[in-house]
Amino acid sequence: MLTFACEQENLNVNDVPQDVIDQLTEMGFNPDGIERVEGGFLIERDIIITPEFLASNPSEHRVPGLEQYSTNNLVSTNGNRVITVYMPQESSGGGGKGKKGGGGGTFDADMNAALDEAISRYNGENLEISFARTTNSSNADIVFTRLNKRQERQGILGSAGFPSSQGDPYGEIKMSGILKSSYNLSINGIATIIKHEMGHCIGFRHTDYFDRSISCGGSASNEGDGGVGANHIPGTPTGADLQGSGSFMLSCTDGSNRPFTNADKTALDYLY
Repeated sequence: MLTFACEQENLNVNDVPQDVIDQLTEMGFNPDGIERVEGGFLIERDIIITPEFLASNPSEHRVPGLEQYSTNNLVSTNGNRVITVYMPQESSGGGGKGKKGGGGGTFDADMNAALDEAISRYNGENLEISFARTTNSSNADIVFTRLNKRQERQGILGSAGFPSSQGDPYGEIKMSGILKSSYNLSINGIATIIKHEMGHCIGFRHTDYFDRSISCGGSASNEGDGGVGANHIPGTPTGADLQGSGSFMLSCTDGSNRPFTNADKTALDYLY
């Protein structure tokens, strides 16, 4: 099993102040494995909690184990919102140089094709939000950046965060650029991972956040609901499982293609 873009650079837990651990625990999160990363603190293996979120002191929402969950903050649509996305493309010669991460900070043709596929899947649902690519990173709502080479060699796939209290999507998705070359994932498999991280940016929690072992294996592990919200989305079934291809928001993946399930579509339609 591959972790679903659910890890970042491993740093010593001692780098995390005890008061932060205590605050997240009081919110209801499981602080096990918390790491300090660029932009804040990493929990749930692929979720970045920013200092702004910690300072906001959000209220706690506790729910039973149900199928689909959203955060308290969602993206404001005003009936129709286009979320612009920027991914730096590798030059035709490959190996371009960039300011962030392995492979020069750019993404190859397969990664770009996978992003196009992920966008197509969201836009095919005719929601009040849609996604469109832009060639200008300065005005993009979501910018893709590459993990550094060490993170990529560790098998890390990426990370993202949740919408802001102002109703904007989380602004950065960090991704590995070697998903095909190292893991031989198909474009559809990579698209599934990308749309998973996009799902976090618009307010989706992990489908199996209450028991990661459903998709990740091992012993039962509850990520915690916390002040960010883990609000059951009406119309989705109870529990979480790997039936069929499984939800695109399951915590872990085997790298296969996971189109939107009926429950995924119900959740997207309810939220947007």
